[in-house]
Amino acid sequence: MKNIFKLLFLFAGLAFVATGCQKVGSLPYYSTGTASVLSSSVTTIAALPADSNKTAITFAWSSPAYATDSTANKYIIEIDSSGRNFAKEYTKVVTGSLSAAFTNKEINLVVLGFGFAYNKPYDIDVRITSSYANNNNRLQSNVVKIRITPYVVPPKVVPPASKTLFLVGSATAGSWGNPVPERSQVFTRLDSVTYQGTFFLNGGQEYLALPVNGDWSKKFSVADKSLTGLSAGGNFGADLNDNFPAPAKTGFYKITFDFQAGKFTVVSTGTYGLLYVPGDYQGWDPAKANKLGSAKNDGDYEGYINFPAGGTFEFKLTTLPDWSNALGDAGAGTLSGSGGNLKVPGAGYYKVNANTTTNTWSATKTTWGLIGSFAGSGWGTDANMTYDAGANSWSATITLAAGDEFKFRANSDWGLNYGDTGANGSLEGGGDNIKGVAAGSHKITLYLNNSGYYTYKIE
Repeated sequence: MKNIFKLLFLFAGLAFVATGCQKVGSLPYYSTGTASVLSSSVTTIAALPADSNKTAITFAWSSPAYATDSTANKYIIEIDSSGRNFAKEYTKVVTGSLSAAFTNKEINLVVLGFGFAYNKPYDIDVRITSSYANNNNRLQSNVVKIRITPYVVPPKVVPPASKTLFLVGSATAGSWGNPVPERSQVFTRLDSVTYQGTFFLNGGQEYLALPVNGDWSKKFSVADKSLTGLSAGGNFGADLNDNFPAPAKTGFYKITFDFQAGKFTVVSTGTYGLLYVPGDYQGWDPAKANKLGSAKNDGDYEGYINFPAGGTFEFKLTTLPDWSNALGDAGAGTLSGSGGNLKVPGAGYYKVNANTTTNTWSATKTTWGLIGSFAGSGWGTDANMTYDAGANSWSATITLAAGDEFKFRANSDWGLNYGDTGANGSLEGGGDNIKGVAAGSHKITLYLNNSGYYTYKIE
């Protein structure tokens, strides 16, 4: 019986092998195809901006005669500057079709992407790489040479006809005063469509860009200031509804306006440390209080506070716009978290210094004047400046002769004075004399109301 079972298993195995070896027919053969022959409707393109949306060129190519359905064939149009052997090519994928057209705008943007200059002729190379849909059997066509002259693409936002741009707003050192402090709030024109500048901005405030200093009739703005992330950049336009929102943190920011693309960007170059100064002079509200600033964010703060008559002249310092970490008077010019209210002797405009590393503070009452080589001063007599509480600024009018120079100083003494090192509109303690101002009568305004950043305006 055992031998019978062995024979049955043997016959079953032979039957299985015989079945597995049956011929099922030949596998399909797919042709390798033939490289396409490429041609173009024109060999020269020199369009005008008004023709941007018209067809510039049509490329056509022969079928590579692959074995599969031709509607699935893949074609890559490759374009590059002549002589680069398609090393930095632009590509466009076409499926099924044996032709493709480019508008003047499309082909113009392609060649501008190669770094070509406007209104100068260049040669470009074009070829087609065909393949099956899965990229197999890639075949390259002949190369067609085209001569193209890029044109100036009309910018999305028309640049200022004045060729100037100024910053204004509550985020700026000069606030909404217009004209603005020109030296510190003017952009540099990098080219016909790009303006850039690095500015002090008060965190959480707003600003606009003006093509003409002192003129509100034209402005550059945004459509909706509530858009998330807009403080770091986005779309802008002429005379739109909303102001630009400044970043949340006070400090210096590089702002770039690209009129070609209608885009702006805001990049931090250094934020300030802040101390809030709530007190009787403003209703003891930390969130709305004046602030001291630390440019190096190293715990050493300074700023100017006006204490009007009629109050207690008391205040405290807080590291946040609330009462969670207040610093008060620990006696002898020192600070403590458990200290009482700080106090200045009486009404006036005070320079307040505080250091949260050494826990010390001081306040110096100031009045301000101009001193220089101009008539009536001769570097010996100050032209007294008048304080404007509404604008939180000091101003005086002086007459300058050609070549005259001047500085700001407090209390008719050289112990505290400001000049402009670098002639960039920002004031530095003991800085260079201010010069380069045209002869004539000028109103000079001093802004000390920003968090450790000071500037001035010449009208």
